[in-house]
Amino acid sequence: MTLRQKPESEALRPNPHVIEANGLNKAYGEFQALADISFTVGSGQFVTVVGPSGCGKSTLLQVLAGLVPASGGSLELDGEAVAGPRPDKVGVVFQEAWLLPWKTAIENIEFPLALRGVQKPMRREKAHACLELVGLSDFAHHYPHELSGGMRQRIAIARGLVQEPRLLLMDEPFAALDEQTRTRMGAELLRIWERTRPTVLFITHGLTEAIYLADVVFVMAARPGRIIERIQIDLPRPRTIDMIGTEAFGRLRNRIWHLIAGD
Repeated sequence: MTLRQKPESEALRPNPHVIEANGLNKAYGEFQALADISFTVGSGQFVTVVGPSGCGKSTLLQVLAGLVPASGGSLELDGEAVAGPRPDKVGVVFQEAWLLPWKTAIENIEFPLALRGVQKPMRREKAHACLELVGLSDFAHHYPHELSGGMRQRIAIARGLVQEPRLLLMDEPFAALDEQTRTRMGAELLRIWERTRPTVLFITHGLTEAIYLADVVFVMAARPGRIIERIQIDLPRPRTIDMIGTEAFGRLRNRIWHLIAGD
């Protein structure tokens, strides 16, 4: 068994909106964390979100995941209002891998399916497919403490993909890794995304990472958290590390830097 790949006929159709946010607000008492956030994300798009610390990037992701309710506005996933977590449609990968230490790699990947009552033969088959996808088939029965940081994060990505989500939300998943591993993980994530084509919304502090991965970059500002610019990334795919040194890439990075610094 392999994970579902996007059919060619689907790729040729106009992309429907997977996410549609209109006037989203989030307040904690008198503190306004998010204000008047409106955007759409099309099927199969890779969107990154950047902005200064404290601008509400992680809060936005939590609202999109249904983990915390919005204080106002509307949010739809595939045309349905988001009223809480949707593990059948939304996978989430956090900065920390948060693997269960008493479970092996494959058992950690299976865990969301086990919670849904999927029978062991089916969930084991799906978990093996995800392990192969992230290049860790030989480590199925290793425990988290036996894996490197990058390997643990790949297991977390596999766990996010095992339910074949419509939307994959990623909250700075590579922030704790060294620069070389982080760059390699970005390339690995693009390889996985190009095979399976979920819609991805990826939070990052890294401007280079944001541009390298994305079709679209949302730039946020703080006090209150809001989207101040939507930047289309017209670099060709597949992306290569060499693109980072190009003039076009540099112009995009400078534009985003000045937006953040000037706010």
